[in-house]
Amino acid sequence: MEDKELAKLETVIFAADEPVSINKLSRVIDKKISELRPLIQNLHEEYQKEIHGFELNKYNDHFVFETKKEYGDLILDYLNISKHKKLSSAALETLAIIAYEQPLTRREIESIRGVNVERVLSTLEKYSLIEEKGRKETIGNPLIYGTTTVFLQKFGLSDLSKLPKIEDIDYKKVFEQE
Repeated sequence: MEDKELAKLETVIFAADEPVSINKLSRVIDKKISELRPLIQNLHEEYQKEIHGFELNKYNDHFVFETKKEYGDLILDYLNISKHKKLSSAALETLAIIAYEQPLTRREIESIRGVNVERVLSTLEKYSLIEEKGRKETIGNPLIYGTTTVFLQKFGLSDLSKLPKIEDIDYKKVFEQE
């Protein structure tokens, strides 16, 4: 019976065009979350084996199959896709502020950066790295921003607690790479 349940789980995650939440998996497969977690763990362990070219990854209790990193260039070559464009230093700085301080408004970001960030926010939203998380309960009810599941995926983080501690970042190393 477990094999059939694993196959259902695998099918739904594989067919999805974005990471699937555990709540949605629970509804679709008609299993309690507590029953799903060991099945998901079994799938994860299966796809860690060397015989598979992809793996099951988790981002904030959302699950997705992704190509293993060692096969990424193979897929890019096959699909004739060039490597991803890099974000500007302004975009990376803004994204870091949002990641570490979220949720926050455009004005709060601008007060930290000291410059207008409207275009940068638009770019980060276009790449689905940030999103509007609601409105702040203050005069004017400005939009507040936070990171997305796509952000976690792109940076290889299972959740925000995996962000490096600011005091642990080697800034010399960061700036030498530019």
